[in-house]
Amino acid sequence: MKKIFIITLLFLATGCSKQLIEEPQGLVIGSEGLSSEGGLESALTGAYGSLMVPWESGFTTVSQIAMSMGADDLTTHPGSNKEEFREFDLFTVSSLNSRMVPIWRGCYKTIQSTTNIINNYAAIKDGNEATIKVIVGEAYFLRGLCYYWLTRFWGAVPIIPSEKYSPEYLTLKKSTPAEVYKLIEADLAKAEEWVPNTKRAAGRPNKGSVKALLADVYLTQGGWPIKDATKYALAAAKAKEVIDNKAAYAFDLYQGGFLKIFAGGTSEDVFTLFTRGQWITYNSFYGLSTMPEDESGWSDFFPEIKFFNDFPAGTRKDATFSTSFVVAGNTIPWQSTTTKHPYYKKFTIQSGTKATYMSNNPVIMIRYAHVLLIYAEALARSGTAPDAAAYTALNDVRVRAGLLPLSGLSSADFLNAVMDERKWEFAGEWNRWFDLVRLEQVEAANAVKDPGDLKFTGTITKEDYVLPIPGADAQVNPNL
Repeated sequence: MKKIFIITLLFLATGCSKQLIEEPQGLVIGSEGLSSEGGLESALTGAYGSLMVPWESGFTTVSQIAMSMGADDLTTHPGSNKEEFREFDLFTVSSLNSRMVPIWRGCYKTIQSTTNIINNYAAIKDGNEATIKVIVGEAYFLRGLCYYWLTRFWGAVPIIPSEKYSPEYLTLKKSTPAEVYKLIEADLAKAEEWVPNTKRAAGRPNKGSVKALLADVYLTQGGWPIKDATKYALAAAKAKEVIDNKAAYAFDLYQGGFLKIFAGGTSEDVFTLFTRGQWITYNSFYGLSTMPEDESGWSDFFPEIKFFNDFPAGTRKDATFSTSFVVAGNTIPWQSTTTKHPYYKKFTIQSGTKATYMSNNPVIMIRYAHVLLIYAEALARSGTAPDAAAYTALNDVRVRAGLLPLSGLSSADFLNAVMDERKWEFAGEWNRWFDLVRLEQVEAANAVKDPGDLKFTGTITKEDYVLPIPGADAQVNPNL
């Protein structure tokens, strides 16, 4: 155990030590443990685990939802015990807010584990070369994914150069977003080269998953804070590669009912984290978190009223929101709940007991609908007039939602239509916050809230676009 190094152990040793003692299998192992293909696979298992419950909960809690509440599609209870949630919605986030920790620590643990693989795989003398390349390709994908989430939430963040602890890390300086994105692009380029067309298992990426993430990375860099407009053409091209090869990647828009997408396992899954519904891995933001206390839920999050009212009627709206609830045998409308809000149906438990804490529901990180709308938006922003393929991408999403297809729009109107579809299609899926940030529309979205929603009364600035570094880390390292 002396040779096991985890990056956030530098700052949060107490929190990690219990995990290392209780369940060492699949954890990040020292470089001397990577002497075989099996050792690489074990380290990769640890990398995935850090994004889920086993080590840091990662994306399987309500954290990324809470952290996205500065957008207009998410809010929380105005009272109760939701103070940490309200801080995000009111732009008053404390560095001690614990809701940030699962993403921060989970991502850095995955970065440590994947860096271990990347730095040491070449020394392996046995094993199948093709399999080793796939393992390393997945490691590059996960590391790129984690740095992408870190820089979008925190802006400038430290880049960890090695899997091994060095006292210098206690004074490591933050890298600028531009530097972080350079690393992300390099990692995903390597992943794209080595990850195959077919997923090794559900919950793993294939080449299409890598291309889809890279397209999203390019799209984001076109906006704030990078503002490199040349990235839009790259985003469009990379998304088009996925669209043109969707059969090879087994991707498509799922047509069996919008709500069923969120139970996972459909053609819509481009990259998804799958859970087991038990202490090994479970999802805790489906179920109780998304139910009103009138139904004995927790009211952690729900849509803002204006967002709900503006949402176009149709089958997608019906599947996205819960608008009535059974209380003591009586059905009440959302206006009569304690919070006087609708709730997100897409995150309810679809089979079994609704009031569940540990569910086996997936965390869908990238959907095929993302790929289609990335292509349509990126093409429009690149200065190229929307072509037939762009209209097809947009209209495929619209028609599935029960809306009429569009045609003959000006470039500006086409772009507005695409942004509306992103807004509605990914409601509550933490996508809206990142859109508002990159397009510098956070201020505008928060200026038109319904009186029934929480509203920040101060002035929102670009400093509010990024979160404070978690306090325990910042206290140890003054450069953070």
